[in-house]
Parts: sequence; structure tokens; C-alpha cells
Amino acid sequence: MGEIALSQVKKSFGGVSIIQGIDLTIADGEFVVFVGPSGCGKSTLLRLIAGLEDASSGTIAIDGRDATRLPPARRGLAMVFQSYALYPHMSVRKNIAFPLRMAGVPKAEQERKVEAAAKILNLVPYLDRRPGQLSGGQRQRVAIGRAIVREPAAFLFDEPLSNLDAALRVSMRQEISELHQTLKTTMIYVTHDQVEAMTMADKIVVLNAGRIEQVGSPIDLYRSPVNLFVAGFIGSPKMNFIEGAEAARHGAHTLGIRPEHIAVAEGGPWKGVVGISEHLGSDTFLKVEVAGVGTVNVRAGGEVALRYGDAVALAPQADKFHRFDATGKAL
Repeated sequence: MGEIALSQVKKSFGGVSIIQGIDLTIADGEFVVFVGPSGCGKSTLLRLIAGLEDASSGTIAIDGRDATRLPPARRGLAMVFQSYALYPHMSVRKNIAFPLRMAGVPKAEQERKVEAAAKILNLVPYLDRRPGQLSGGQRQRVAIGRAIVREPAAFLFDEPLSNLDAALRVSMRQEISELHQTLKTTMIYVTHDQVEAMTMADKIVVLNAGRIEQVGSPIDLYRSPVNLFVAGFIGSPKMNFIEGAEAARHGAHTLGIRPEHIAVAEGGPWKGVVGISEHLGSDTFLKVEVAGVGTVNVRAGGEVALRYGDAVALAPQADKFHRFDATGKAL
């Protein structure tokens, strides 16, 4: 079982408040992603759950047991860090087995668990190699294997893909998602990359300045952001925000519309001039200066042949508008 419940968890360093009263329940078997900009407290919150930092106040319960003051080794959790932290002089087999050896697990059981983890992670052909003979993605899988053999109540991932190149990040993202489907174990994953959050999570926790802005499924946060911060953070390219007369006409202080909800359409009500255009094959991203509205980002089809300086008409989908009041809250 891997339910984790946080109640009014706070953390301060000196006089600086970093985590400001977090209430959150993570169900057994959920894949939860903490996401937010640098400095929002997501890694600190993960370290509080792991026991690597002491909470200033509040309680952390794991499977109904108060773990707030328990040392990391007694929490039944396994953490995978941004750096692989592998022993370079040890083989893959010995690296994966290391926590079992430290725990005094019999050698036969060590071998069984290492082989099982290696099979899950497609590492069997590499068990007798050393980390220096592996790619970055393979080394990260070894680090994950070292966590798997401990059979934890939950896995904690602290930006594990940030050291990998773009293509490898995509494949490792898929591998971790598949691992979750195989193991059915609770996973908490920290990232600043909202694409990772959207593609991997059962539930996303959006953090800002040590507070939770919104918790929900990826589609809930995409469709119904509770404020301007979440609306601007979730979705790629980012949501357009419009103020002035056009927003007031729709009864809002700020009007939001996602780039994919604006069509290039002859006779559209927004008349503009194309600035930058980025042609990416399947998509074309346009930056359009619209009279009375401002600069608008548009996600169009890859076959759109518009260039800098072209006149264009745009048709926003009225049912996809997001309205926000003067404080930034969704209306």
C-alpha cells in the first residue's frame, strides 16, 4: 500500500517560508506529478515526503502511519534523483543489488530481485557492464532498478530526465509510464516541464511559491484552470491572454484563448498581420498582430503557407474562451 497524506505541512529555512501549509492526499497506486516554475517548492516538498528534510510543522502519513519524524530508511520509500549516483567501479548487477546487500538480504534473494528488475527495465544484457559503458538512458534505468528491488510503498522521482537529451527524454518518459502500469505502485514525480506532467500524470499538483494552485487530472487542468497562473502554465504553446475592450466585451478583465482554439479562416472577426511563423511539419505556429486585440499566438495546420507580413483573418472558438477577473481567478 502506498497512500501518502499531507496535512498542513510547512517548511521554513531560517525566516524564509518555502512550503506554506500543504494539504494533499495521494492515493495508493496513483502517478502524481508536482509541477511548477523553478523555486516553487516542488523538490523541497518531495524531500519532505522522503524524510530528507524535516517539516517545520504539519504531518506526513504513509499508509495511515505518522511518518513525520521517521528517518528516510524507515518510511518505505525509494527515491530516484536527477543525478544517477551510481558506483562507477561496480557492475550494473552490483549497483542494483547494493541496497539489498546493505539490508542484509540473502544472496539468492538478491539475485532473484535483480534479475526481475533487470527484465522489467530491459537491462539483462547489461548486468555485467559498468556504468561508464552505458548510455545516459541506460544509467537512469539502473538507478530506477536500484529503487525497484527495494519494493517500496512509493517511488519518488526528482527531475530524473533533466540530464538527458530531448529524444531520450521522450523515450524514458514512456518507459517510466509503462513501469507504473506494470508495477501499479504509487509514484510521485517532480518536473518543471509541463509536457512531462501532462503526458505522464494521473493527477497533477501545480505549485507556486510554496502553495498549491490547483490539483486535478491533466485534462481538468487544461480545460478548467482555476486562475491565470495555472492557465498560463498548463498547455503548450501557452494560452493567449487578452485585456482591454475585447476582454470587457466578454465580461472579463482578462480573456484567455489557447493557440489551438484559433482558426485561420477567411472572414474571421480578428484581422491581423503575421509576424513570426514557425513551420514544424505537422503544425505551424504563427505570431499575429491583431488590431484591437494585440499579439496572438496561433497553432495552425502544417500545410498553412503564411509568411511574415501576410494579412490574415482569425476565428477564435467562442466556446473555448476562458474568463478571469481582476484578481486572476477564473469566472
